[in-house]
This record gives sequence, structure tokens and C-alpha cells, in this order.
Amino acid sequence: MSVIRDKLEAIVSHKCGVTMNDSVEGRLVAEVMSQKPGVTITYYPAMIRIDMNELSEAFGQEMTPALFEVETSTHYGRMVRFDDKIVIYGNLEEALQFEE
Repeated sequence: MSVIRDKLEAIVSHKCGVTMNDSVEGRLVAEVMSQKPGVTITYYPAMIRIDMNELSEAFGQEMTPALFEVETSTHYGRMVRFDDKIVIYGNLEEALQFEE
């Protein structure tokens, strides 16, 4: 088993979180909640690339796009699956270039 996996199994964070759309409403919720004690707001880009080879190496076993989807509780945006990676776009037009 990999070191990262061992650490993940030994840690319980007792945290919760919410992912919001990058919208006027989502930004307002983030702004209001940022004033609360103990609340952390993290802004992320509108495109995320998840490399299966990198994850496989970290986990010490093969990670495929299909296994990644099983482990994903929710996502928003347009998910595009390749053999070796998953790319999630916030902009539908960017993702449409991969439609067959």
C-alpha cells in the first residue's frame, strides 16, 4: 500500500463542505459564509484535469476514469473522459470540441 493511502486511511477530518457554481448567487453565498468563524472559502478554476497515471502512482494501484467516477460523489460542469485522464470544464463550449 502507498504512503499516501496509509495516511488517508489514518486521518478523519470531521469537516464538511459544499461546492457551489461560480455564479452571482454562489459568490454571494461564499461572501456571506466567509464572515462565519471556522469557515474557509476556496476558489478553484473552471477547468480541472485529473491525471489517472498520477493518481495510480499515488495510490499504488491502477486508477481508471471509470473507477474515478465511482469515487466521485458529485460534480458539476461537463466531464470529458479520456483513456488516461478526465477533464471537467465549466464552459460547455470548451467541452463540446470533444463530442463525436
